[in-house]
Amino acid sequence: MEHEPRGNSRKYAVIGAAAAVVIGAGVGAWAFTGGDEAADQADAVPTGPLTAAEVKSAATRFLDAWAAGEPAEAARRTDAPAAARAALEAYAKSAKTGPVEIRAGKRAKTKVPFSVATTVTWEKTGKPWAYESELTVVRRAADGRPLVHWRPSVLHPDLAEGDKLVTGEAGTPPIRALDRDGGELTKEKYPSLGAVLDSLRERYGDKAGGSPGVELRIVRAEKSDAEKEAAKDSDDKPGAKSQDADDVPDKTLVTLTEGEEGTLHTTLSAKAQATAEKEVAERKKASVVALRPSTGEILAFANSKPEGFNVALQGSLAPGSTMKIVSASMLLEKDLAGIDKKHPCPKYSSYGGWKFQNVEKFKITGGTFRDSFGASCNTAFISQAKKLKDDDLTKQAQQVFGLGKDDWAIGVPTFDGAVPVQSDAPMAASLIGQGGVRANPLNMASVIATAKTGEFHQPYLVSPEVDGRSTAKAERKLSASAQSQLKALLTHTAVAGSGAEPMAGLGSDVGAKTGSAEVDNQKKPNGWFTAWRGDVAAAAVIQEGGRGGASAGPLVRAVLLGS
Repeated sequence: MEHEPRGNSRKYAVIGAAAAVVIGAGVGAWAFTGGDEAADQADAVPTGPLTAAEVKSAATRFLDAWAAGEPAEAARRTDAPAAARAALEAYAKSAKTGPVEIRAGKRAKTKVPFSVATTVTWEKTGKPWAYESELTVVRRAADGRPLVHWRPSVLHPDLAEGDKLVTGEAGTPPIRALDRDGGELTKEKYPSLGAVLDSLRERYGDKAGGSPGVELRIVRAEKSDAEKEAAKDSDDKPGAKSQDADDVPDKTLVTLTEGEEGTLHTTLSAKAQATAEKEVAERKKASVVALRPSTGEILAFANSKPEGFNVALQGSLAPGSTMKIVSASMLLEKDLAGIDKKHPCPKYSSYGGWKFQNVEKFKITGGTFRDSFGASCNTAFISQAKKLKDDDLTKQAQQVFGLGKDDWAIGVPTFDGAVPVQSDAPMAASLIGQGGVRANPLNMASVIATAKTGEFHQPYLVSPEVDGRSTAKAERKLSASAQSQLKALLTHTAVAGSGAEPMAGLGSDVGAKTGSAEVDNQKKPNGWFTAWRGDVAAAAVIQEGGRGGASAGPLVRAVLLGS
């Protein structure tokens, strides 16, 4: 085993299959087995897949140099030496880290996981800091040399391009977030709140009456106007997720001295949140939101993967037949349907060159719009596309339901739905929640809440009185006749239609709509369900869950009962 001498002499100690690097007073210990430099001496340009030895050797040389406090040498072992050197130098200077110990884990093809342990120091205070990360080795095309593929997440898994690790006085004071009854909300007790609590601190920390402490934190990069516009253009595309770097809050990694907490009251219900957390934890790829139709106050939200993307509030998914709530309201207002009027529900219906069908190709002969809506008949809506303008659904969604205007101000970042103007077959598909229509459980809980009350109340998590922000308004209410019929349609669906099973026994003041949305490259569709019970509305999606009534329905039922 060989090692290139650099300056002071070093000791080498192998610990099992991997070893640690500890630097201090000019003495280091080697972290990895197999520091072979033979690849550097090869005459021919190597090609083809990397060998295990090449991956191990490249990772070793990089990690060894990083742990030795030699950023220039470590950067030379990457495919982006300038960016890597700047980041590694800032790691010690801005983050105030001391000697670094690195332990490499078991290689998986070209990826090498590793753990980092160091101490963060501010003035006379020091705190240990340990975490895990991963690197990938690639072959440089020019000379075939194996190198670490540089990206900020090598340094720390939560770092993105332009982010910085900074130790110092926190940008905002810590907050103590409270539920509607004064109980404390923590991410330890309610895992889905983690990133949102960070967002609340960033937005309201200086308004909640606290004082900042000293922390090591990730300071997120600010986007240029051009980058923000590009992100907005991307969000306008079907399937885009409305979360850019501006939506991701700064993140505290180590607290060196505690600040004084401020107090922030939220609309959340501890009981409802606990129920939501429990229910999504028992399911895969599930997200749910509950709110009050009368006010828009958000009572709970949760995701099966609380550490991942916040689908409940920021997801951008086709809502399937739950969108028929909006489409039905439009048909009712245009007198293209009436609750007890005859309405076609054939097995197939074509528009714009596409042939649409109902689930399992059912049809209803001689039925009413009530029958079609309760059975979630697709062709009942597609058959009306020829009587509509391309922008009719977009106007209905924006003007009555407050969707798709990107102006909700709930207190944390959200995706506010998308109902773009489309033509031909995609316009028809939009009527049944496909095409370019995109939403999340927050949006669809708001939609059924608007259907219940007849008026859009923008959802919110923090009262606008806290910061004086303006909330989104819809241009108009749903007409009285359409609202009365729509509410009756939803109640019928909950009592005797496709939503009857999950809504059984929940009383008379109920309404529901099932949905499923086809997604490319998925074996099963996403299952949707939205419903109200009294003054609580909820919506859920289970990705790849199948039929909404069977998959998302029981989740919504549990949250309605637990709110």
